[in-house]
Amino acid sequence: MLTRWSRAISQFGRVNSELGRQLCSLHCRDYSKVAAIAEPPADKLYNVNDQVNLNKMFWSKPHSLALAPDSQFRVEDPQYEGFKRAIFKLMLFYSKQSKSIRGANVIYRRVVHQVDRPAIYDVFSLEKTFKTTFSLLVIHMWLCLRRLKQEGKEGVELGQYLYEIYNHDVELRVSKAGVNLLLIKWMKDLEKIFYGNIVAYDAAMLPEAKQDELQNVIWRNVFSDDGTSTPSDAALLPVQAMSRYVRRESNCLSFTDKEAMFSGNFMFTSLGSTTAGTV
Repeated sequence: MLTRWSRAISQFGRVNSELGRQLCSLHCRDYSKVAAIAEPPADKLYNVNDQVNLNKMFWSKPHSLALAPDSQFRVEDPQYEGFKRAIFKLMLFYSKQSKSIRGANVIYRRVVHQVDRPAIYDVFSLEKTFKTTFSLLVIHMWLCLRRLKQEGKEGVELGQYLYEIYNHDVELRVSKAGVNLLLIKWMKDLEKIFYGNIVAYDAAMLPEAKQDELQNVIWRNVFSDDGTSTPSDAALLPVQAMSRYVRRESNCLSFTDKEAMFSGNFMFTSLGSTTAGTV
């Protein structure tokens, strides 16, 4: 029997652009509660780093994000032999479920590595608050789940393990932010936002979606605090750059082979250099 995520993702595949926009509007209303954890200033200024030329970023040709065989960042299962291997096999260490859980943990570590580093906030001129971090977690989770879904039922099942790890991490982040009362209610609100976001992102990537649909969804989900539907003039450059980044990462993940995805042996494009993704 398929898990909850499996049922949800199959439903999302049939959602049209209009429903995505409706659920995104739900997300904007709910974020008024979420932003209370770390409310940013009302008049937000997007001071673009002078060393970052956003107009030139994320235009390069997509390529596989799989790590090279000799990469120091690769994670491999230990290869035991003889008696030790037999013991680990009896403990189901090499079972499909165990391997999937280990793979999902590594995938989520890749997501957290990208989202928790200062570079992504510097490049896109974002203040690091609970809201922005959560929004970026959702985007990168969506990118991974979207790619895993391309592998059929096996990928969807791995996506469920990934979602459960993400959900546990978000609960810890909410508690760390000082929310201990009504934690279950908070988690339900955040779950609703998560699903609303990924429906909106999926809808924005459909061939029939408007050209600026993705950047408008990113504006509402990541940048906006007032529920407006299109980017302000001050935020236009960072929003457009993030839209290109998201499309490019999605295309790069499509070029990333199944083994690299399932084992977590890939890394998102590094934003540590201001020349990342330039032409």
